Amino acid sequence: MLLSYCLSVLSLVASLQAPPAPVLPAAIRRALPAGYVVLAAERGDLNRDASPDWVVVLNKPNEKQTSDVIEHPTKRPLLLFVGGAGGTYTLAARSDNAVYCVDCGGMMGDPFMGLAIKNGYFTVEHYGGSAQRWTRYITFRYDAATRTWLLHRDGSERFHALDPEHGTTTATTAKNFGRVPLAKFDIYKD
Repeated sequence: MLLSYCLSVLSLVASLQAPPAPVLPAAIRRALPAGYVVLAAERGDLNRDASPDWVVVLNKPNEKQTSDVIEHPTKRPLLLFVGGAGGTYTLAARSDNAVYCVDCGGMMGDPFMGLAIKNGYFTVEHYGGSAQRWTRYITFRYDAATRTWLLHRDGSERFHALDPEHGTTTATTAKNFGRVPLAKFDIYKD
């Protein structure tokens, strides 16, 4: 009975992890920094020009051995590639502080859940905790005037695993934090 329960819990946790990353165009694969692998990637329109763009999250293959959530979290670069004519891609932005580290999720393990892109916005999704669970969804939007991505919304939910209906939800927007470019955002600072 206990073994069956443990296997069910492990199956649930495995199903919550991010799906395998899609195959990236060769032009993007060639531009990735050495020493990293693709953790996740999503295709969509990041800058509202109707050309396909990509958000890519990288990680180090040995991050589980090197990361220390308190002293030295192993950073996971987030890269934005915008599409151009003839299937070309340009690295438009990079942030090493927009995705939580592999051991930042507490007992739930790796908190990174995935990415979403829609009409000039993209969101980085996290989920972690133990008995006290949490989510964090950080959304950025494209600003055509400055040709960069600004923090749009930082939302979270906290709840007890045995009572998820009675959690608390918080969200901050540009009205709270002003204009924060992707390059200046730091998920590790509250």
